[in-house]
Amino acid sequence: MKNYTMIDHLKFIIPSLIGIFLFMVPINTADGVTIPIAILANWIQALLADQLSAIMMVIIVITAIMTLFAKIAGKKALARTPFFQQLFYNSNFWTITRVVAAIFAIMVYFQLGPEAVYGENTGGMLLNSLLHVLFAVFLFAGLFLPLLMNFGLLELFGTLMTKIMRPLFRLPGRSSVDALASWVGDGTIGVLLTSKQYEEGYYTKREAAVIGTTFSIVSITFSLVVLTEVGLEHMFVPFYVTVAFAGFIAALIMPRIPPLSRKTDTYVSDASTGIDETIPAEDNVFTFGYKKSLNRAKKETSVYQFFKEGAQNILDMWMGVAPVVMAFGLVALIIAEYTPVFQWLGAPFIPLLELMQVPFAAEASETILIGFADMFLPAIIGSTIEAEITRFIIAALSVTQLIYMSEVGGLLLGSKVPVSFKDLFIIFLLRTIITLPIITLIAHLIF
Repeated sequence: MKNYTMIDHLKFIIPSLIGIFLFMVPINTADGVTIPIAILANWIQALLADQLSAIMMVIIVITAIMTLFAKIAGKKALARTPFFQQLFYNSNFWTITRVVAAIFAIMVYFQLGPEAVYGENTGGMLLNSLLHVLFAVFLFAGLFLPLLMNFGLLELFGTLMTKIMRPLFRLPGRSSVDALASWVGDGTIGVLLTSKQYEEGYYTKREAAVIGTTFSIVSITFSLVVLTEVGLEHMFVPFYVTVAFAGFIAALIMPRIPPLSRKTDTYVSDASTGIDETIPAEDNVFTFGYKKSLNRAKKETSVYQFFKEGAQNILDMWMGVAPVVMAFGLVALIIAEYTPVFQWLGAPFIPLLELMQVPFAAEASETILIGFADMFLPAIIGSTIEAEITRFIIAALSVTQLIYMSEVGGLLLGSKVPVSFKDLFIIFLLRTIITLPIITLIAHLIF
């Protein structure tokens, strides 16, 4: 450690501790226990309550206009700003999704067209409630995310986890960094990290498929949004412990059964040899991890760069997620409100839920499979169920199901990670079957 100054140590320790405090430390408030990021989000929501519907409509419309511009002008039009190129230059499918979302947002805000679009249980609920939460949580979570990601915390955890990841999950230690990046950032960050490392020859096909579908976990931020939607944000700590435990059990089982167990242990090219996970003779696992943390923290030299990355996170979350929620969410809510489709899909789960003594089993069953379209939909549809225990189970299940086509699933299909649509649907069903009894059991212990 002689090569490092006191400044180097402080650059790792202070930002990491602030990040842990903001995202992970429970605080007692008048409304119950919550985390500091949620307190800030509630404050900004209250402050801008009358303006947030208009703000979110404008964000969705601007996203659609810029996406159309990028599509018409071509990929090179935004080449000088790679961040905006990645944000706005999308496939035809996502371009259409964003345009549809903008049309929906305008219709809802100005109450145009049929009431099914702007009613208080459909579009009104999205634009005047859920998108307010998204705006506020993403604003602060995105801004302060670099505290967890850029100052060495992930490097330390990655090294310490090597001895755990291999025997438990049959994965290299550095995959824990992908999981942590998803956990503190966003499932999409985990997918992008995994895809990149697979392309660079660090992971085999099997490892990349397992990490992408099992460890691209829903972030603390998203979990908080889901929990707020079902009115249980004061239960964040027991909720997240439940989600983590159910997810852990699923992560033990999923790599050992098809379709993931059938993926081959071959690399993307014959030249790849994987990763050397040996720790130098002069170090133990902690000192080696700590040195890697210090080296990562040393790279952060600019306050401007910190806030620039935070601002990019915010835009990425606002413009990436809000249109998807508006487009998929509104269609799903209209189907749920005006047709029996989700009742039919959920019907096979009613006997199982009744067997597990879940109150309002019929209503809860409608939320179980809809999560494959988008992770928010179970929480939105289940938010009106009277029993807290049922809302808790619905929220926790939607987070542990992991594969939802509006984001992580769509990204996996578009990435180099070797999984098909059929694989993703089977994995979604298996995760539902594995985690539902675990979550229900813990919920009965809590309530």
